[in-house]
Amino acid sequence: MFAVIRTGGKQYKVAKDDILKVEKLEAEAGDIVTIDDVLMLGGDKTEVGTPTVDGAAVAFEVLEQKRDKKIIVFKKKRRQNYRRKAGHRQHKTVLRVLDILTGGAKAPKSAPKKAAAPKAAKTKTSDAVDPKTLGLTVELMAAPNGKKDNLTKLSAIGKVGEKKLNDIGIFHYSQMAQITKEDAVKLDEAYTFKGDLPVDVWADEIKELTK
Repeated sequence: MFAVIRTGGKQYKVAKDDILKVEKLEAEAGDIVTIDDVLMLGGDKTEVGTPTVDGAAVAFEVLEQKRDKKIIVFKKKRRQNYRRKAGHRQHKTVLRVLDILTGGAKAPKSAPKKAAAPKAAKTKTSDAVDPKTLGLTVELMAAPNGKKDNLTKLSAIGKVGEKKLNDIGIFHYSQMAQITKEDAVKLDEAYTFKGDLPVDVWADEIKELTK
């Protein structure tokens, strides 16, 4: 069975357990959200809405809130010496389809629990790879120089990413400013950060944060 839903001004065809990336919804990871803007139901019998299907909805589990890949916006006016370049990363919500509901059925209050995987022995990020062997440009520190900076204020760095950087020996904005694009590639390969590390964006953000 599948459904065609509408959210964020776009239409999506979904089935149970599909992973979907949509325009940002006001919800937190782990929440259950319901979208009742169902335009069509398909399967053994097809039902088309007028414009929506009465009593139909799709229940989703929110997996994460993230930002999409960076796009470049460039504006130019001929003979005006006018050029403007800006980057933009759209906010997105990642969803997993829990169930397609019909006949006014209610959404589950929580996502079904998955069988727990065997626990592996915990190892520190810094133990897995010796950062000194990577040949990074940035100067690594054994401990922060005073109070460490909040690295989560930088794009693409969450709590997990900040902990990885701290384990490596990076605690301050001044160190982040030293990271080159080559360093970013080495860090991502060794420590598996989630998504590209936007070095160019950090440069502007660090200037604002250190004013």
